[in-house]
Amino acid sequence: MKHIVDMAWTDKVAFEGDMDGHKVIVDATEESGGSDLGPRPKKLMLTALAGCTGIDVIRVLKKMKVVPEAFNVIVEADVTDEHPKHYTKMKVIYQFKGKNLPMDKLEKAVKLSETTYCGVTAAYKKTMEIVTEIRIVE
Repeated sequence: MKHIVDMAWTDKVAFEGDMDGHKVIVDATEESGGSDLGPRPKKLMLTALAGCTGIDVIRVLKKMKVVPEAFNVIVEADVTDEHPKHYTKMKVIYQFKGKNLPMDKLEKAVKLSETTYCGVTAAYKKTMEIVTEIRIVE
């Protein structure tokens, strides 16, 4: 199996990507020669991680019959100062909202995503530290 993304240069340093019929624009800030038409490519790495693990966690929780009122995945990343600037560490915060949410099931869902299901986590762990935190907001 292969995944393919076709990125077409559109303006200055902006690119429009086609991912399975979904359009995504990436660009640089105006200070960096872009027009700020879309997010920076590196930050999409955070989006990929949050989306991948978030989908896994919700799928597992639904099978456990645990459905939070709300659920957010927040990813914070440390960036090097030198070029090529890259991430050295990511922190994934799983923030659940709801009453009487069973922490053991939340922890199990997160662990399954991190160790079994999320391919983005698996790839990133090979190059940087990833730490997690689970928060419950009532």
